[in-house]
Amino acid sequence: MEAIKRIFEVDRREINYLRVTIESYDGMGVVKTIDPHAALIEVRVSPGCEKIFSELTRSLEQNEGISLVNQTDSI
Repeated sequence: MEAIKRIFEVDRREINYLRVTIESYDGMGVVKTIDPHAALIEVRVSPGCEKIFSELTRSLEQNEGISLVNQTDSI
């Protein structure tokens, strides 16, 4: 199984926070900044971690006010 690649547009000020938060869930995913000026990040979600990733992003949006605008989904 391959990791699921997701691309999000976020507030530039939140890129590092998102990287640290997502990568702190050991093995759940890896964050890469695609374009720091456009604030596009790529998250590669490990197989089997899709549900917890969705719960985490929902929590970040609801509780922390961080907007993750999904640009593409691909496998």
